Amino acid sequence: MSAAVDLAGSAEAPGYRARRTLPLRVEAVRQLRRRRTLLMGGVLAVLPFVLIIAFAIGGTPDSRGGGSDRITLMDTATASAANFAATCLFVSAGFLLVVPVALFCGDTVASEASWSSLRYLLAAPVPRARLLWSKLVVALGFSLAAMVLLPLVALAAGAVAYGWGPLELPTGGALAASAAVPRLALVVAFVFVSQLVTAGLAFWLSTKTDAPLGAVGGAVGLTIVGNVLDAVTALGSWREFLPAHWQFAWADALQPGIEWGGMVKGAAISVTYALILFAFAFRGFSRKDIVS
Repeated sequence: MSAAVDLAGSAEAPGYRARRTLPLRVEAVRQLRRRRTLLMGGVLAVLPFVLIIAFAIGGTPDSRGGGSDRITLMDTATASAANFAATCLFVSAGFLLVVPVALFCGDTVASEASWSSLRYLLAAPVPRARLLWSKLVVALGFSLAAMVLLPLVALAAGAVAYGWGPLELPTGGALAASAAVPRLALVVAFVFVSQLVTAGLAFWLSTKTDAPLGAVGGAVGLTIVGNVLDAVTALGSWREFLPAHWQFAWADALQPGIEWGGMVKGAAISVTYALILFAFAFRGFSRKDIVS
């Protein structure tokens, strides 16, 4: 009789611990086995080899003579493995790396709703905040892994194709290979932070819709709109409040002396927008009527 009274007055079942529901390991394995994860990893791993073939067919970038006085990382792409990795980041940071972030973060909650499994997860019971937290952490982890995969493959492929050597700077000078790798790691870190806005958009939209493609496409579309607005010079200094305005500030890390100003401003704006969007996602989902 006493045990029955204790159970009736208890808010939780014996042995139940909210923080133990939907472990990160379980969610990570679920996402890793999905076809879209493997496909995205394959695309990023293949890109460096596509560029190597393109350079082999079309010639080295500096031998084609495009007639432009503007010097970019493309001009030194085949100088060394470090240069090739930097070039891969340069050509993919503007759009290609946006896709895995939008995909992993936008396909989180919306996919469960589209499978009609979301309400069963919550009835398991998995607390709503715990479910969002687990899915967000795993999604950001896979997004970071995608950004790390590209330069790692590029370094390996570039070492075979162009040799291991110093990072030649387009503006003149060079960084020793031992210093170039930490600089590239800093570049990847900044690219990841700058993409937190896209992650926040995708994650927020994922809690608002039952269509994963809608959340992913919406995040990519809004990111493109941000890039378009940044190109409107008539906005003047207002463009500095756009995350897209700072997306290539990481180029300041590939200088003899690192310039931190642009990267710090860009990171601060990206983190601010991301935190607001994540807060909207958690707040809205906590009050949402789950029917799917």
